[in-house]
Amino acid sequence: MAIAAESQQEQTASSESVAAEKKRWTLNDFDIGKPLGRGKFGHVYLAREKRSNHIVALKVLFKSQLKQSQVEHQLRREVEIQSHLRHPNILRLYGYFYDQKRVYLILEYAAKGELYKELQKCKHFSERRAATYVASLARALIYCHGKHVIHRDIKPENLLVGAEGELKIADFGWSVHTFNRRRTMCGTLDYLPPEMVESVEHDANVDIWSLGVLCYEFLYGEPPFEAKEHSDTYRRIVQVDLKFPPKPIVSSAAKDLISQMLVKDSSRRLPLHKLLEHPWVIQNADPSGFVRSCVAQLLKPVGVLSSGSLAQKMCAYFCGNMKDDGLERQ
Repeated sequence: MAIAAESQQEQTASSESVAAEKKRWTLNDFDIGKPLGRGKFGHVYLAREKRSNHIVALKVLFKSQLKQSQVEHQLRREVEIQSHLRHPNILRLYGYFYDQKRVYLILEYAAKGELYKELQKCKHFSERRAATYVASLARALIYCHGKHVIHRDIKPENLLVGAEGELKIADFGWSVHTFNRRRTMCGTLDYLPPEMVESVEHDANVDIWSLGVLCYEFLYGEPPFEAKEHSDTYRRIVQVDLKFPPKPIVSSAAKDLISQMLVKDSSRRLPLHKLLEHPWVIQNADPSGFVRSCVAQLLKPVGVLSSGSLAQKMCAYFCGNMKDDGLERQ
């Protein structure tokens, strides 16, 4: 009994020692580089952690703006959800820290930037590229749904491209842990499914609808229900007023897949695992998930991002040094 007690004390002391070694990050731990983007609540910068030289994206959010817009709870939920997700097509959130005025999120750096800008440059994507992206997102969403996470805001603006051309879901601001159906209206108008437009209960199948809208936009360069007036967009969504223009030329197989995803009755939408078995996906998607840009890139990939082993070390480093004390509550 004495030996067991001593062993338990040693284990407790060891755990306390490990916990003591965990630090709280501060801005002084990072070299801040060029701005990568800006949003409603702050900015994103390229950054390097000084001790390890790991390259990350540092998202800086202003507390005053978060409080003014009453989205503190949404941010806490986003951090809670995204920090626990581990998938190659989901942007990693390594951790966070904060000071009196700001909250800082330590994010994986996606070297090739925003998919939205790439789509604007290309106008629309080839079927091979679109299928590769759709398959990658389907796998990521299958993973999320298995964790009882609904994203609820899949759109080009929330997708980033990694150094190898792989797609990454980057924004979980509207995501939610759920074990039942919900009624909250959220997300972006062009991508909203009928059940959310009509404010009726919804479930994980909202992500299938959004993925169908995204597939359409990849191939045609614009969302399927877009209209000048919001009221007309709402009407077209509810009526599933789906039209396929003659240009650009899109295969009948792609149209078939989109038609099976954009179904008003959410229970009849093509399940994500069936999507991966669809002939259009099988014939066109690159199993690697890597895509070459249609625009010449001068960007040299950051080494830490293109190596799986280094990425794992990076995750271990940040997660191991992150003091998990919860976001400050005001």
